[in-house]
Amino acid sequence: MNLYFRLLLTLLRAWRLPRIEAGDDLCREFRVLPNDLDVNGHMNNGRYHTVIDLMIVEYFIRTGLAGTAWRKGWRPMSGGSLISYRRGLKPFKKYTLRFRLDACDEQWNYMRFEFADGERLCAAGYMKGAVVGKNGFVPNAVSYAAVGRSAPDMPMPQAVLDWRNAETALMGSAW
Repeated sequence: MNLYFRLLLTLLRAWRLPRIEAGDDLCREFRVLPNDLDVNGHMNNGRYHTVIDLMIVEYFIRTGLAGTAWRKGWRPMSGGSLISYRRGLKPFKKYTLRFRLDACDEQWNYMRFEFADGERLCAAGYMKGAVVGKNGFVPNAVSYAAVGRSAPDMPMPQAVLDWRNAETALMGSAW
């Protein structure tokens, strides 16, 4: 993450805001800054992922997992993303990033995100993440229990099922 000022603001904001539950929506307004732009004059596709990382940090802190993970030597890890772009975000334009946990399995958490310019959807997708420790993945049942919760029992969205199948086929055919 190369946006240290935004990261600092995210940390300060997340520590001040109330705790949230897994599955609660997070919404945050951002503005497209000059260092977010690509040669076409709109927000760079890689920058979307960086801004999503900021929401993951906020989610991790506000669910209480950050402090517990730190004490146990666990760290969050991204395992992949799926994103589709519909409209470009222009310089200095305000946009809203909506973010929530949509589902989880034994180790992965599937977070949905949407970038919106007013009511217009500009990009949407999923990011999957997990908690890892010295011995590998920390099962969701263990990580959620460590913060006094049970792992959410949510139906897996069809888009995530399709993504997992495509990922299996892609990784199975890797060079």
